[in-house]
Amino acid sequence: MIHPTIIKKQRLILLILLTLTLITAIISLRVGYSKIPYNRVLSTLFLGQGNFKENFILFNIRLPRIAITLLAGMALALSGSLLQGITRNDLADPGIIGINSGAGVGVAIFYLFFPVENGSFVYLLPIVAFISALITAICIYLFSYSKTSGLQPTRLVLTGVGFSMALSGVMVLLFSAIEPFKVDFIAKWLAGNIWGSDWPFILALLPWLVILIPFTLYKANRLNILGLSEPVAIGVGIRLERERLILLLAAVALAASAVSVTGGIAFIGLMAPHIAKALVGPRTQLYIPIAILLGGLLLLLADTIGRNLIEPNGIPTGIMVSLIGAPYFIYLLLKK
Repeated sequence: MIHPTIIKKQRLILLILLTLTLITAIISLRVGYSKIPYNRVLSTLFLGQGNFKENFILFNIRLPRIAITLLAGMALALSGSLLQGITRNDLADPGIIGINSGAGVGVAIFYLFFPVENGSFVYLLPIVAFISALITAICIYLFSYSKTSGLQPTRLVLTGVGFSMALSGVMVLLFSAIEPFKVDFIAKWLAGNIWGSDWPFILALLPWLVILIPFTLYKANRLNILGLSEPVAIGVGIRLERERLILLLAAVALAASAVSVTGGIAFIGLMAPHIAKALVGPRTQLYIPIAILLGGLLLLLADTIGRNLIEPNGIPTGIMVSLIGAPYFIYLLLKK
């Protein structure tokens, strides 16, 4: 049973995070290459009193980008939470252990060699990213698995880093074999430039979260048990490898759907769960909702700062996140 004080603390933190996310979103709507005063932002959004320029900037450019950024950050944070629970390794993250790179190679091959209509491209992209990321995750899992000792968390991280580097080499080979104008899209994708910032991309990403967030919360008790030692998990009747495989599929689906529209963004899945656990403890039911909101807030904050730091193009969101996440990763590596 969870103590009522902890539940109240969790709800207060969730309320604070929702407030901070709303404030960040309003600031993100206000700032940019074409700045719009706050009173005009509010009157355009809620009263419909904006002119053509204000309506176009807010509803066609900034609002869909904010929504995509929030959803992708949530998906990456939840994916990282699942991976850390499955592996019992605090360094697990879809960007670090190669899942994002696997999705990236699939997206690149699909974009370069299988041209399709723009309408279907949006919805096929998360599926293609999921399939390629799943193949990568299965390979990493098999290389990390031992018949005598099962899944070895440390080996999984090291194997994932190795796969990530190898897949980066594959991407370089693809670069050398394609037309220069196509390189620009893939380069932006690798930098985490949040290229899919139109309303259809939201519809392509949203179903994955609608299904997998409740599924993860339903599996929360299983994740708590998986966080214990393997003998304890087996002793209470958990089919260990089956549960790990199911949750790994969910983590891969979340990461692939996110990076298919945002590009190669790492460290959100590393930082959000850690901060959430530091706030309310390691109980899955408590920290995962906080981690989800934190992931969306962190990515939105990084995107807002990055695109306004250097005009007119700004700094890609993936680079901004890495500037924060890489030192945090080194800190965790030294600490753990």
